[in-house]
Formats: sequence, C-alpha cells, structure tokens
Amino acid sequence: MRTIVGRWQAQARSLAGFGIAAIVLFGVAPALLSDFRLSLLGKFLCFAIVAVGIGLAWGRGGMLVLGQGVFFGLGGYMMGMHLKIADAQIRGHDVPDFMQIAGVRQLPAYWQPFASPAFALLAILLVPTAIAALLGFGVFKRRVKGAYFAILSQALAAALAILLVGQTSLGGSNGLTNFRTFFGFNLNDPVNKRMVYFVAAATLLIVVALVRQLMYSRYGELLVAVRDGEERVRFLGYDPANIKVVAYTLAALFASIAGALFVPIVGFIAPSQVGIVPSIAFLIGVAIGGRTTLLGPVLGAIGVAWAQTLFSERFPSGWIYAQGLLFIVVVGFFPAGLAGLGVLFSRWRRKRSTDAEEPQPETAPDADTEKVGAAS
Repeated sequence: MRTIVGRWQAQARSLAGFGIAAIVLFGVAPALLSDFRLSLLGKFLCFAIVAVGIGLAWGRGGMLVLGQGVFFGLGGYMMGMHLKIADAQIRGHDVPDFMQIAGVRQLPAYWQPFASPAFALLAILLVPTAIAALLGFGVFKRRVKGAYFAILSQALAAALAILLVGQTSLGGSNGLTNFRTFFGFNLNDPVNKRMVYFVAAATLLIVVALVRQLMYSRYGELLVAVRDGEERVRFLGYDPANIKVVAYTLAALFASIAGALFVPIVGFIAPSQVGIVPSIAFLIGVAIGGRTTLLGPVLGAIGVAWAQTLFSERFPSGWIYAQGLLFIVVVGFFPAGLAGLGVLFSRWRRKRSTDAEEPQPETAPDADTEKVGAAS
C-alpha cells in the first residue's frame, strides 16, 4: 500500500513539475522577455535537449560521451541544407546564394533529396540514429568503455569538424547562414520566430517526459545496473552492449533534433558548432547541473549557457576561466552536481528530525535524591 501511495505521490509531483515548466516556458518567458532574449532562451533550450540525452547515456549508463557535437552538427547541417534550398527556390534560383557566389550552377547530387521537407525530417531522425547504432554496436560489442570510449567519441567530433571545414559545398569554415524561411514561414517575422521557440520548448518537455519514463522503467534499472556492475548484468543473462546502444542512440537522436531546431532559431550552423569545444561545453553543463538526475542536466545546460552569455558580454576574457573554475569546484567537491545539493540537504533534514524524535536516555538519580527517598 505504501508503495502504491509513493508512486502516486511521485506521479503527482512529476505532473506538477511539468505543469510549472509549461507555464514558465509558454507563458511567463514570452510575456517577460524581448524577442532577442526569447531567441536566446530558445537556443539554450536546444542545448538542454542535448543535455537530457547526455544525462541518460552518461549519468545513468556511465558512458562518457564527448562527441555529441557530431550528431548536433549532423542534424543542424541537414536542416540547413533544406532551408537553403527552400530559400533559393522562393527566389527562383537553382542553387543557394553562397554557391552562386562560388560559381556553382548545379545543385550537388547529395543536396538534391533535401529539397523535400519530408526527406529532410526523416534524415534528421534516422541518419544520426543509424550512425550511433552502428558505432555503438561496433564499440560496445568489443567491450570498449571508460576513457577509451571517451577518446574515440572525441576523435570522431574532431574528424567531422575538419571534414566540414574542407567542404566548400557546405559553406566551408563559414557554414550555412542567412536562413529566410522555415517550412514556408518567414523567419524575419517575430511571430514566426516565437513559433520556432514554442516548438523547441515543446520538444524539450517531450524529451524530458520520454527520458523520465525510461528512467523509471525496467530498462532504466538495467541501465543503472550496467553502469554499476556490467559483469553482474552479463551473468544474469543480459547483454550490456545492447542496453548501452539504446541509450547512446537515443542521446544521438536528441542531439540531432536539437541541432535541427538550433538552425532556424540562431540562423547559422558552422563547423565551430560541431567539434570538440561544443561537445565539451555540453558535458560541462550536465556535470554542473547533476548528471544522475532528470532535471539536473536541463537546468545545468540552461544555466551555464545563460551565464556564458551574461558574463561574456561584460567580461569577454574572464568567462572561460570562471567556467573552468566552476567545473573544477563542482567535480571536486560536488560530484553529483548542483542538483545533488538538494539531496544532501534532504538527508541532513531527515537526520535532524530522526535525532530529535529519538528518546533521551534516563539519567540515574543522584545521591541526595536517594537519601530523601530512603528517609521518607
């Protein structure tokens, strides 16, 4: 009975949390923030979507993913290719503007399928997922883990960034910029930009709800078991590689979706958003927020991105040092992240209440008291 009541209470708290988040994202933020600040918040929400996937793979599964910039960039570039083709077609051109400047008169073959919105959306969902699944099976079946897996994922991010810089058909080091429309909607219209923000906010809530369902399911228990004792899980008859692949693939999918939403919100996608630096930045937000919790990665990613924007405007040369110091302090003294402070505080309060409820031992009567009792 207590278990059922506890589950109902947990579900009620979750629904209340989602309700508060929806009110803040869909009501309070649009009412209080300017169009520029609202676009910044939409950008931070994209980072939060990536962080949710990292929290699932790293926090629950123990996989230190240092290459999420790869999947973020794949989703962003595929969305950018479709938007550039759509902009060119509206203006009556066969190729995007940057190709016209370079003297290209025919759309490259691998660009042509992205003229279809349906193909672009399916590619954003399926291509990074397939790559992550193949890479995951190849790595986890060979029992590669720990620092070796982290180095491999980071090398993949560096290789993709170098590859993109050399691709003039993808804008080279400048990337893809100056998007004018988003599936037929004019991005210069503030109303349409708010619509894209609402899409990002709704996507974040859906992703968090999905991950919460996974965390409290049997699969979530197996994922934590693999993190804490992979060999024991194998002895129980489960294949840890399959369990890891699912979490790694979902993290890649979330990163790709976030990259696709990042493009119309920010207005560009470049190799600088794909390589090692953004991948580590994603990880820092998750570590500071609390990688083992559900909302820790979300709040950490948004908080770190907001602090970077705020302090870099006032102290351009000092933010990187502050970020590094914050990361060292959190990792060194608060391994569970800032979200772990709430857990520690709750434990401290429970300990105090338990100590207060314990009966005090009776004190033995002193000698004078015994004499009085004997005389009477």
